[in-house]
Amino acid sequence: MFDKLKKLDVPMLVIMLIFMGFSTLVIHSATINTQFAGYDMHNLRNYGLGFVVLIGVSFFNYRLMLKASPYIYGIGIILLVAVYLFGVEKNSAKGWFSLPMGLDVQPAELVKLFIILLLAYFIARRKGDQLTFFKDILPIGLFVLVPFVLVLIQPDLGNAVIYLVILVGMLWIGNVKYTHVLIGVAIIAAGIATFLYVFQTYHDPIQQYLGERGYGHWVARIDTFINPESASFDQAYQVNNSIRAIGSGLLLGEGYLLGTSVHKGFIPYAYSDSVFVVIGEEFGFVGSSALLLVYFLLIYRMVLISIQCRDRAGSFIIIGIISMFVFQIFQNIGMLIGIMPLTGITLPFISYGGTSLLINMMSIGIVMSIKMHQEKPLEY
Repeated sequence: MFDKLKKLDVPMLVIMLIFMGFSTLVIHSATINTQFAGYDMHNLRNYGLGFVVLIGVSFFNYRLMLKASPYIYGIGIILLVAVYLFGVEKNSAKGWFSLPMGLDVQPAELVKLFIILLLAYFIARRKGDQLTFFKDILPIGLFVLVPFVLVLIQPDLGNAVIYLVILVGMLWIGNVKYTHVLIGVAIIAAGIATFLYVFQTYHDPIQQYLGERGYGHWVARIDTFINPESASFDQAYQVNNSIRAIGSGLLLGEGYLLGTSVHKGFIPYAYSDSVFVVIGEEFGFVGSSALLLVYFLLIYRMVLISIQCRDRAGSFIIIGIISMFVFQIFQNIGMLIGIMPLTGITLPFISYGGTSLLINMMSIGIVMSIKMHQEKPLEY
């Protein structure tokens, strides 16, 4: 027990403590004098539980999770089907199970880790050989496609896209052929071009069709991103106000608890999806850059552990987790400064959210488990 405690990665623990303190301060500022007052204390509770999960997972040999990954993945698919049928709806998405003590669980967040474990399990079995299309890439792609569709119909576009990002990151590190990469890039480019053409040419029928089925907000968000001039005031409200608020922070910010846009209620979900606006407005460029530096140190630490890992599967898991974190950081900040479409992706370790925080802490726990259990690799 004590021997394992000594093997915990101290730099990452320190980074987690920094995130906990900064997140709680920002959430307090975003929710003070609102109906969400007290969420900062809930955030501390979530972090306390998160540290228990982190340490517990780090003590558990990750290779056992790898061997069980096909079954874990199957459980994840069952949960996604069940939540679509029996879950509760939040923000127009039916993706949560409501548990006692006010806890809500979002299976889509759990499945991100399940996908990473499954893909690492299958790619590691190739033992470094190049991935072939029919034996490797096609089945792995289908493993991701199933949860992608199930989450997309909730609808939860943000988490669905993260599944694809994880797939791309792990295929790249898994030694995919360059010809397959070029074909994939060409298909993606052609798909985006086709989508933009169809969306703009048949905008009104698409808007009517999706609106009748409860997906009208997707059209509004796409309009805000690709046609900001023609988007309505309501459509562009969050993005425009976020850009103004972040810009008003200038170099050093307006000061803690002094954010004008945040405290006048101009920023929706300031404690959750839009928490970076609070940071930009109250702490300015310096505070925002400091947060990005801490993120960089966390990613850098994980990259080092991946390089030092003697087990190929362990390295694949870490790369999958890094892909997930990097995309979430880029997407969350990007959507608030107008360079990415608006989605419901939270800022890792900073935004308020029970399930997302626990999954992120669990991910760090798995990275620590990989660092701590570097004995002879098991056969996959």
